[in-house]
Amino acid sequence: MPQPLSLPLPFPAAPGRAELTGHLVRTRIAGDVATPRENNLSHYRKLANGDRHYWLGLELGDRWADEQDVLAVMAERCGVNDDPDYRAGGDTIDPELTVGALDRAAAELRKAAEERRRVLFATGHPGALLDMHGTLALAMRAAGCEIVRVPLGVIADEGVVVQFQGVSAYERGASLWHTHSPAPMAGVLDALEAAGEPQPDLVVADHGWAGCAAQRGLTAVGFADCNDPALFLAESEGTLSVAVPLDDHVVDPRFYEPMTAYLLDVAGLASPAPGAPGA
Repeated sequence: MPQPLSLPLPFPAAPGRAELTGHLVRTRIAGDVATPRENNLSHYRKLANGDRHYWLGLELGDRWADEQDVLAVMAERCGVNDDPDYRAGGDTIDPELTVGALDRAAAELRKAAEERRRVLFATGHPGALLDMHGTLALAMRAAGCEIVRVPLGVIADEGVVVQFQGVSAYERGASLWHTHSPAPMAGVLDALEAAGEPQPDLVVADHGWAGCAAQRGLTAVGFADCNDPALFLAESEGTLSVAVPLDDHVVDPRFYEPMTAYLLDVAGLASPAPGAPGA
Protein backbone atom coordinates (compact mmCIF):
# COMPACT_ATOMS: atom_id res chain seq x y z
CA MET A 1 0.00 0.00 0.00
CA PRO A 2 1.43 3.42 -0.94
CA GLN A 3 2.74 5.40 2.01
CA PRO A 4 1.47 8.95 2.62
CA LEU A 5 3.63 11.53 0.92
CA SER A 6 5.59 13.97 3.01
CA LEU A 7 5.41 17.61 1.92
CA PRO A 8 7.01 20.66 3.52
CA LEU A 9 3.67 22.10 4.62
CA PRO A 10 0.60 20.53 6.27
CA PHE A 11 -1.83 19.17 3.70
CA PRO A 12 -5.58 18.69 4.22
CA ALA A 13 -7.28 15.32 4.30
CA ALA A 14 -9.33 14.46 1.24
CA PRO A 15 -12.83 15.92 1.51
CA GLY A 16 -15.98 14.11 0.51
CA ARG A 17 -17.85 15.20 -2.59
CA ALA A 18 -20.34 17.43 -0.77
CA GLU A 19 -17.60 18.97 1.37
CA LEU A 20 -15.49 19.70 -1.70
CA THR A 21 -18.42 21.26 -3.54
CA GLY A 22 -19.01 23.61 -0.62
CA HIS A 23 -15.33 24.51 -0.50
CA LEU A 24 -15.25 25.29 -4.23
CA VAL A 25 -18.19 27.67 -3.84
CA ARG A 26 -16.80 29.37 -0.70
CA THR A 27 -13.42 30.01 -2.30
CA ARG A 28 -14.97 30.94 -5.66
CA ILE A 29 -13.05 28.28 -7.53
CA ALA A 30 -16.54 27.45 -8.76
CA GLY A 31 -20.02 28.83 -8.17
CA ASP A 32 -20.16 32.61 -8.53
CA VAL A 33 -16.68 33.27 -9.92
CA ALA A 34 -14.74 36.49 -10.37
CA THR A 35 -14.56 36.30 -14.17
CA PRO A 36 -17.13 38.79 -15.53
CA ARG A 37 -19.70 37.82 -18.14
CA GLU A 38 -18.43 40.49 -20.52
CA ASN A 39 -14.98 38.88 -20.51
CA ASN A 40 -16.41 35.42 -21.13
CA LEU A 41 -18.49 36.53 -24.10
CA SER A 42 -15.61 38.54 -25.56
CA HIS A 43 -13.38 35.46 -25.52
CA TYR A 44 -16.10 33.26 -27.02
CA ARG A 45 -16.56 35.79 -29.83
CA LYS A 46 -12.84 36.07 -30.52
CA LEU A 47 -12.46 32.30 -30.67
CA ALA A 48 -15.42 32.07 -33.05
CA ASN A 49 -13.88 34.81 -35.21
CA GLY A 50 -10.73 32.76 -35.64
CA ASP A 51 -8.36 34.50 -33.21
CA ARG A 52 -5.81 31.73 -32.61
CA HIS A 53 -4.72 33.21 -29.31
CA TYR A 54 -7.96 31.78 -27.93
CA TRP A 55 -7.60 28.40 -29.64
CA LEU A 56 -4.94 27.34 -27.09
CA GLY A 57 -2.95 25.29 -29.58
CA LEU A 58 -5.97 23.45 -30.99
CA GLU A 59 -7.03 23.41 -34.63
CA LEU A 60 -10.70 24.32 -34.51
CA GLY A 61 -11.13 25.12 -38.20
CA ASP A 62 -14.50 26.70 -38.93
CA ARG A 63 -16.43 24.30 -36.71
CA TRP A 64 -17.00 26.90 -34.00
CA ALA A 65 -17.62 30.01 -36.08
CA ASP A 66 -20.92 30.71 -34.28
CA GLU A 67 -20.31 32.15 -30.82
CA GLN A 68 -23.73 30.91 -29.70
CA ASP A 69 -22.53 27.34 -30.29
CA VAL A 70 -19.51 28.11 -28.14
CA LEU A 71 -21.76 29.48 -25.40
CA ALA A 72 -23.93 26.35 -25.54
CA VAL A 73 -20.92 24.09 -24.96
CA MET A 74 -19.67 26.31 -22.14
CA ALA A 75 -23.05 26.18 -20.45
CA GLU A 76 -23.10 22.38 -20.77
CA ARG A 77 -19.53 21.62 -19.73
CA CYS A 78 -18.56 24.56 -17.54
CA GLY A 79 -21.86 25.84 -16.16
CA VAL A 80 -21.90 29.44 -17.36
CA ASN A 81 -25.25 31.17 -17.80
CA ASP A 82 -26.82 29.78 -20.98
CA ASP A 83 -28.93 32.88 -21.77
CA PRO A 84 -27.43 34.59 -24.86
CA ASP A 85 -29.19 37.82 -23.85
CA TYR A 86 -27.34 37.92 -20.53
CA ARG A 87 -24.50 40.21 -21.51
CA ALA A 88 -23.10 41.84 -18.38
CA GLY A 89 -22.51 41.03 -14.72
CA GLY A 90 -21.12 37.98 -12.98
CA ASP A 91 -20.95 34.46 -14.32
CA THR A 92 -20.79 30.96 -12.91
CA ILE A 93 -18.98 27.66 -12.96
CA ASP A 94 -21.12 24.72 -11.83
CA PRO A 95 -19.25 23.06 -8.93
CA GLU A 96 -20.90 19.74 -9.75
CA LEU A 97 -19.36 19.90 -13.21
CA THR A 98 -15.98 20.69 -11.65
CA VAL A 99 -16.18 17.67 -9.35
CA GLY A 100 -17.45 15.46 -12.15
CA ALA A 101 -14.48 16.48 -14.29
CA LEU A 102 -12.13 15.81 -11.36
CA ASP A 103 -13.57 12.30 -11.18
CA ARG A 104 -12.81 11.78 -14.89
CA ALA A 105 -9.33 13.22 -14.43
CA ALA A 106 -8.78 10.84 -11.50
CA ALA A 107 -9.63 7.91 -13.75
CA GLU A 108 -6.87 8.98 -16.17
CA LEU A 109 -4.38 9.34 -13.32
CA ARG A 110 -5.35 5.95 -11.90
CA LYS A 111 -4.90 4.24 -15.27
CA ALA A 112 -1.51 5.87 -15.80
CA ALA A 113 -0.40 4.86 -12.30
CA GLU A 114 -1.54 1.25 -12.71
CA GLU A 115 0.37 0.99 -15.98
CA ARG A 116 3.44 2.90 -14.68
CA ARG A 117 3.13 5.29 -17.59
CA ARG A 118 5.23 8.27 -18.65
CA VAL A 119 3.53 11.52 -17.52
CA LEU A 120 4.24 15.16 -18.28
CA PHE A 121 2.98 17.97 -16.02
CA ALA A 122 2.91 21.62 -17.08
CA THR A 123 1.21 24.88 -16.12
CA GLY A 124 0.73 28.30 -17.65
CA HIS A 125 -0.58 29.54 -14.29
CA PRO A 126 2.41 29.12 -11.97
CA GLY A 127 1.09 31.75 -9.58
CA ALA A 128 -1.91 29.60 -8.74
CA LEU A 129 -1.63 26.04 -10.04
CA LEU A 130 2.06 25.16 -9.74
CA ASP A 131 1.65 23.55 -6.32
CA MET A 132 -1.36 21.51 -7.45
CA HIS A 133 0.51 20.10 -10.44
CA GLY A 134 3.61 19.51 -8.30
CA THR A 135 1.66 17.53 -5.72
CA LEU A 136 0.10 15.39 -8.45
CA ALA A 137 3.52 14.80 -10.00
CA LEU A 138 4.94 13.75 -6.63
CA ALA A 139 2.10 11.28 -6.12
CA MET A 140 2.43 9.81 -9.61
CA ARG A 141 6.17 9.39 -9.15
CA ALA A 142 5.55 7.61 -5.84
CA ALA A 143 3.11 5.32 -7.64
CA GLY A 144 5.85 4.24 -10.04
CA CYS A 145 5.24 6.56 -12.99
CA GLU A 146 8.05 8.19 -14.91
CA ILE A 147 7.69 11.96 -14.71
CA VAL A 148 9.02 13.42 -17.95
CA ARG A 149 12.14 15.55 -17.58
CA VAL A 150 12.22 18.28 -20.19
CA PRO A 151 15.48 18.55 -22.17
CA LEU A 152 17.51 21.60 -21.20
CA GLY A 153 17.40 24.71 -23.33
CA VAL A 154 13.85 24.58 -24.68
CA ILE A 155 13.20 28.11 -25.96
CA ALA A 156 9.73 29.45 -26.78
CA ASP A 157 8.16 32.91 -27.03
CA GLU A 158 11.51 34.53 -26.18
CA GLY A 159 11.63 32.64 -22.90
CA VAL A 160 12.68 29.23 -21.64
CA VAL A 161 10.89 26.18 -20.30
CA VAL A 162 11.93 25.27 -16.75
CA GLN A 163 10.77 22.59 -14.31
CA PHE A 164 9.96 22.65 -10.62
CA GLN A 165 9.17 19.35 -8.85
CA GLY A 166 8.54 17.81 -12.25
CA VAL A 167 6.23 20.58 -13.51
CA SER A 168 7.12 22.53 -16.63
CA ALA A 169 6.55 26.29 -16.63
CA TYR A 170 7.54 29.28 -18.73
CA GLU A 171 10.30 31.57 -17.50
CA ARG A 172 11.28 34.92 -18.93
CA GLY A 173 13.50 37.58 -17.40
CA ALA A 174 14.18 35.44 -14.30
CA SER A 175 10.45 35.27 -13.52
CA LEU A 176 7.76 32.67 -14.08
CA TRP A 177 5.15 33.98 -16.49
CA HIS A 178 1.46 33.39 -16.89
CA THR A 179 0.97 32.14 -20.45
CA HIS A 180 -1.77 30.52 -22.49
CA SER A 181 0.57 30.04 -25.45
CA PRO A 182 0.95 26.54 -26.92
CA ALA A 183 4.53 27.31 -27.99
CA PRO A 184 6.24 26.09 -24.78
CA MET A 185 4.54 22.71 -25.00
CA ALA A 186 5.32 22.46 -28.70
CA GLY A 187 8.94 23.17 -27.86
CA VAL A 188 8.99 20.47 -25.18
CA LEU A 189 7.45 17.81 -27.40
CA ASP A 190 9.75 18.69 -30.29
CA ALA A 191 12.79 18.58 -27.99
CA LEU A 192 11.82 15.14 -26.69
CA GLU A 193 11.53 13.86 -30.24
CA ALA A 194 14.87 15.40 -31.21
CA ALA A 195 16.49 13.73 -28.20
CA GLY A 196 15.11 10.35 -29.23
CA GLU A 197 12.87 10.16 -26.17
CA PRO A 198 9.30 8.85 -26.27
CA GLN A 199 6.37 11.21 -26.10
CA PRO A 200 4.34 11.29 -22.84
CA ASP A 201 1.60 8.72 -22.35
CA LEU A 202 -0.38 11.29 -20.36
CA VAL A 203 -0.19 15.08 -20.13
CA VAL A 204 -1.68 16.90 -17.14
CA ALA A 205 -1.62 20.62 -17.81
CA ASP A 206 -3.71 23.71 -18.47
CA HIS A 207 -4.54 26.11 -21.27
CA GLY A 208 -2.16 26.14 -24.27
CA TRP A 209 0.05 23.47 -22.74
CA ALA A 210 -2.89 21.04 -22.64
CA GLY A 211 -4.35 22.17 -25.97
CA CYS A 212 -1.10 21.64 -27.86
CA ALA A 213 -0.62 18.17 -26.37
CA ALA A 214 -4.17 17.14 -27.23
CA GLN A 215 -3.85 18.46 -30.77
CA ARG A 216 -0.79 16.27 -31.23
CA GLY A 217 -2.84 13.23 -30.32
CA LEU A 218 -1.61 12.75 -26.76
CA THR A 219 -3.94 11.80 -23.94
CA ALA A 220 -4.38 15.04 -22.01
CA VAL A 221 -6.17 16.33 -18.95
CA GLY A 222 -6.58 20.11 -18.96
CA PHE A 223 -7.70 22.71 -16.43
CA ALA A 224 -9.34 25.91 -17.70
CA ASP A 225 -11.39 28.91 -16.63
CA CYS A 226 -14.81 29.87 -17.94
CA ASN A 227 -13.30 32.50 -20.25
CA ASP A 228 -11.09 29.91 -21.98
CA PRO A 229 -13.52 27.83 -24.05
CA ALA A 230 -11.10 26.01 -26.37
CA LEU A 231 -10.37 23.07 -24.04
CA PHE A 232 -14.07 22.48 -23.44
CA LEU A 233 -14.73 22.49 -27.18
CA ALA A 234 -11.87 20.01 -27.61
CA GLU A 235 -13.34 17.76 -24.93
CA SER A 236 -16.73 17.89 -26.65
CA GLU A 237 -15.07 16.78 -29.90
CA GLY A 238 -13.02 14.04 -28.21
CA THR A 239 -9.63 15.66 -28.85
CA LEU A 240 -8.99 16.37 -25.17
CA SER A 241 -9.70 13.60 -22.66
CA VAL A 242 -10.88 15.82 -19.76
CA ALA A 243 -11.43 19.55 -19.30
CA VAL A 244 -11.77 20.60 -15.66
CA PRO A 245 -13.65 23.89 -15.18
CA LEU A 246 -12.37 26.15 -12.41
CA ASP A 247 -11.32 29.69 -11.66
CA ASP A 248 -7.62 29.37 -12.36
CA HIS A 249 -6.37 32.17 -10.12
CA VAL A 250 -8.23 32.66 -6.85
CA VAL A 251 -6.99 34.63 -3.86
CA ASP A 252 -4.68 31.97 -2.39
CA PRO A 253 -3.09 28.92 -4.07
CA ARG A 254 -3.81 26.92 -0.89
CA PHE A 255 -7.50 27.02 -1.80
CA TYR A 256 -6.75 24.37 -4.42
CA GLU A 257 -5.36 21.92 -1.84
CA PRO A 258 -8.67 20.23 -0.90
CA MET A 259 -9.43 19.80 -4.61
CA THR A 260 -5.98 18.25 -5.12
CA ALA A 261 -6.47 15.94 -2.13
CA TYR A 262 -9.86 14.85 -3.51
CA LEU A 263 -8.34 14.15 -6.92
CA LEU A 264 -5.59 12.01 -5.42
CA ASP A 265 -8.04 10.14 -3.21
CA VAL A 266 -10.41 9.28 -6.07
CA ALA A 267 -7.44 8.22 -8.19
CA GLY A 268 -6.37 5.82 -5.43
CA LEU A 269 -3.01 7.54 -5.04
CA ALA A 270 -1.14 8.19 -1.83
CA SER A 271 -1.78 11.71 -0.55
CA PRO A 272 0.08 13.80 2.02
CA ALA A 273 -0.84 12.83 5.55
CA PRO A 274 -2.93 15.55 7.28
CA GLY A 275 -0.55 17.86 9.11
CA ALA A 276 2.50 15.77 8.31
CA PRO A 277 5.73 17.72 8.41
CA GLY A 278 8.20 17.51 5.59
CA ALA A 279 10.97 15.00 5.68
